[in-house]
Amino acid sequence: MKKLLFLSVLVLAGCVGRPENVVPVSHFDTSKYLGKWYEIARLDHSFERGLSHVTADYSLRQDGGLKVVNRGYKDTDAAWKEAEGKAYFVDRKDVGYLKVSFFGPFYGAYVVFDLDQDGYTYSMISGPDKSYLWLLSRTPTMDPALKRRLIEKARGLGFDTSKLIYVKQN
Repeated sequence: MKKLLFLSVLVLAGCVGRPENVVPVSHFDTSKYLGKWYEIARLDHSFERGLSHVTADYSLRQDGGLKVVNRGYKDTDAAWKEAEGKAYFVDRKDVGYLKVSFFGPFYGAYVVFDLDQDGYTYSMISGPDKSYLWLLSRTPTMDPALKRRLIEKARGLGFDTSKLIYVKQN
C-alpha cells in the first residue's frame, strides 16, 4: 500500500513539474492577469482538438485561487464547449507558476514563461513538459512581429513550434 501511495504521489507531482530550462516569470501580478485571454496558437491536445475561437477567462476564487473558464467553438458539432477549472500558485504568488485542474483532484502545471509585464497584453504558457504550449493575447489578433518573436523564443527553448495550431478567432 505504501508503495502504491508513493508512486501515486510521484505521478501527480510530475504533472505540476516544469520543463527543463522553462523559467516562470517573476513579479507576476495576479490582478493584472485576471480577465479574458484569446488563444492565438497552441500545440494540439485531445481536450482542445477541433476548437476555434478559444478563450480563457480568469477570476478570483474565494479560497485564494483562480477560477479558470476555457471556452471554444467545436465546428464539427456546431456548438460551444466550456470547461471550468481552478488554479493555485505552486510556490509564491509573485511567480507565474501555477497548478491547474479541470478534472477533480488531478493538477497540471501552468507555467507563464513570457509575459508583457507592463500591460499584460500577451503571455506564453507551458504545461509540465514541452508538448504543451499556448500563446495568449488580450485581443483576438496579435502583431505578427511579436508573434514571430515569441514563437522563436519557444523554438529556442525546445518546443516543436512546427506543430503549432493557429487558432481562428474571427
